[in-house]
Amino acid sequence: MAYRQLQGTNRGFSTGAPVAYSRPMPGRVGRSALRVQAVAEAERPTAAKASGFEEVVTTDITSKLKYLFGRNGDYTNADAYQGTAWSVREKLIDSFNKTHEHWKKEDPKFIYYLSAEFLMGRSLTNTVYNLGLEGEYGEALREMGYHMEKVADAERDAALGNGGLGRLAACFLDSMATLDLPGWGYGIRYKYGMFKQGLKDGYQVEMPDIWLTKGNPWEVKRDDVKFEVGFGGRVERKKVNGKEMSVWTPSEKVIAQGYDNPIPGYATPTTSNLRLWDAVPVHEFDLSAFNAGDYDRAMLERERAEGISAVLYPNDSTPEGKELRLKQQYFFVCASLQDVMSRFRAVHGANWEALPEKACFQLNDTHPTIAVAELMRLLVDVEGLEWDAAWTITTKCLNYTNHTVMPEALEKWPVKVMAKMLPRHMEIIEVINEGWTKWLGVHLKDLKSEERAKKIAAMSIIHANPWNADEMLVNMAYLAVVGSSAVNGVAAIHSNIVKDEILNDFYEIFPSKFQNKTNGVTPRRWLAWCNPELAHLITEALGTSEWINDTEKLAGLRAFATDPAFQAKWAAVKKTKKAKLAELIKKIHGDDVNQNAMFDIQIKRIHEYKRQYLNVLSIIWRYKQLKKMTPEERKAAVPRVCIIGGKAASAYDMAKRIIRLVTAVGDVINKDPETKDYLRLYFLPDYNVTLAETIIPAAELSQHISTAGTEASGTSNMKFQMNGCLIMGTWDGANIEIAEETGVENVFVFGVRAEEINQLRKDRKSFKTDPRWDELMKDIEGGMFGDKDYFKPLVDSVNNMKVGNDWFLLANDFAGYLAAQEEVDATYKDQSEWLRRSIMYTAGSGKFSSDRTIREYAEDIWHVKPARPSA
Repeated sequence: MAYRQLQGTNRGFSTGAPVAYSRPMPGRVGRSALRVQAVAEAERPTAAKASGFEEVVTTDITSKLKYLFGRNGDYTNADAYQGTAWSVREKLIDSFNKTHEHWKKEDPKFIYYLSAEFLMGRSLTNTVYNLGLEGEYGEALREMGYHMEKVADAERDAALGNGGLGRLAACFLDSMATLDLPGWGYGIRYKYGMFKQGLKDGYQVEMPDIWLTKGNPWEVKRDDVKFEVGFGGRVERKKVNGKEMSVWTPSEKVIAQGYDNPIPGYATPTTSNLRLWDAVPVHEFDLSAFNAGDYDRAMLERERAEGISAVLYPNDSTPEGKELRLKQQYFFVCASLQDVMSRFRAVHGANWEALPEKACFQLNDTHPTIAVAELMRLLVDVEGLEWDAAWTITTKCLNYTNHTVMPEALEKWPVKVMAKMLPRHMEIIEVINEGWTKWLGVHLKDLKSEERAKKIAAMSIIHANPWNADEMLVNMAYLAVVGSSAVNGVAAIHSNIVKDEILNDFYEIFPSKFQNKTNGVTPRRWLAWCNPELAHLITEALGTSEWINDTEKLAGLRAFATDPAFQAKWAAVKKTKKAKLAELIKKIHGDDVNQNAMFDIQIKRIHEYKRQYLNVLSIIWRYKQLKKMTPEERKAAVPRVCIIGGKAASAYDMAKRIIRLVTAVGDVINKDPETKDYLRLYFLPDYNVTLAETIIPAAELSQHISTAGTEASGTSNMKFQMNGCLIMGTWDGANIEIAEETGVENVFVFGVRAEEINQLRKDRKSFKTDPRWDELMKDIEGGMFGDKDYFKPLVDSVNNMKVGNDWFLLANDFAGYLAAQEEVDATYKDQSEWLRRSIMYTAGSGKFSSDRTIREYAEDIWHVKPARPSA
């Protein structure tokens, strides 16, 4: 077998343990079958030369570099990335064009996934793997004197998302393409993303994430795909072609410019698409204003347009921020619906009754819910359909995914804001609500009048703000439920809470409309590509790499869970990945960490319900116990390197205080000469997909400790599970299903249950706190970690019931959490048992592939069938 040296971060690019792969790639560009084997650099014969397709690739990259940079040679790794990306892009576009030519010919039903976020991560390594070109490009770059790992590191993460919602959407697009499902994603081409997170003196600082400065080789600007989007203005009743109609005249207009981002499937000829919209002005420049000396007004239209697609989730703590968020949501929904309807009309004319047979839209949370009103506007006001016909089409086309179990997190827009920004849509929502409440009155006729009125008021799409009786709100989740054909939660417990609590009134009326679709993650990026050493070991053990697309085959690893030889190989892989994470910690913080310590990880958005605060409290307690020990006693303790990462929303004051507590505690612990070999705490700033691809394979314990009944699902828990990382978790979200698949006895579960929450919150003021809790509160409040004035609101929020309410029950779960941590330590000391559980985690992860999730959506909700192009 020929050897190829393929350096880099992903499968076949590792400079660690030898990795061998053999898998067919039917219909992909390049060779029909590839056998790729990566070996350590010392094992690669230095005299070996590229041949065949590798020579073509080398020539192509060299040509790209020459004409991109206008010089021969002396290229940096960043330059090499650009040359490589533009070369791969051509193969990607070939596959994209062939796929869409096939879909145009077949005219299948399409799924359109509407999402405010698509957290894609880097594209180079994922693209070459999915196209089956990793061997050729790795070898070509090596022959040119580059390491693929360093070349790939030059790519910026696409700043198109923030957390689990966006990463889920990215996984779904990968699976849709891999399963040959005709479908696109639709979103916004954010110029700056959310923000780039930094630390200054331990506090979060927010900087623009300017990720497009050097362009984006993975997108295709579609100059012929532009749609007008309006805001504000007035609505009038006029006769149009002899028919009385509502005519909306916006006071502000922008152009939505389309950009396509091809999404290749794995081991298939299919390459799908993510179409993103950039907001540009209708008029580029006001020359008359400029000539009159009014330079600000000359650029005003451009600035207002660009602001729409500038930043993900602009701060909505001000009226202007609220208006901008609503603008963003309507902007991408309006453009996307116009785009789909334009393509439908080109093939099927004005036969709009057939639209549900050719198009369905998945609303990823409430952000795209304005689609209900917008599709009605397009069908009634633009296409001239009667209301009832348009409503039938709309409800058949739209489906809604709920991503929250907290009623207060369901998006609600003030009627005044909606009426100001989207006056025609506010009218349409009012008509929808009038028809809905009238229907309810008939449906609930058997109830007593007072009870019926109360029920109708509770289910009204437009209702009073419970905190401000003078303000009326549009409940976007209610609009989504009424205006869609299917509603789904994203984990079994979450879907039950949606049915039993959050949307119970609606469920009682429409039980068949509600479903569960437990989330999943793509096993390509989150195991095969980010952890090549483990992927090789799995393939070696199972005798096939088919598990990459059929994760149920991972169950075969259970037979090896207690095999000492296999455990040793498994441990060696984890050690390799821990070494890589240790290098990253060294790069960021300048510290060398004990690589024999347990790597204990919590990486997710910083939020009170995710309870990073509880994690920090346990770390402080561990530190205090270590300080009490003699040097000999410390040697018997389980050393830990604790890592926390995630962004706090710019307006979320308490989350920012939690970050500061993490960094302040870390400053004390990491410098203590007595304990620093046994305990460290690091905050890793600017958590993103690329950082996760290093952290997750190295993790030994991951923490998913949200208050029971608050996390809809979680997807990071699935990524950790796939990589054999043990879970410390509450009985919440997908943790429950992971425990069922992995073995409940293998998971460190603690805490109250969801059904207890309401009563415990009522009783929290009288709850007798643990003495250890009281001690820690005094430590923080007393200045043990400095900044005591800054931390006082954080202490009060969970400990002073005259000021806070400990809504997420940290005090209630504190003792159980410490007990679970002791169980973790005891298990880690028995490395054979720890490794057995680790193997069982990966073996039990088959259910949590996004391929399974997407198959269920396609069969149960979308009714979309595969349409695979020929090889």
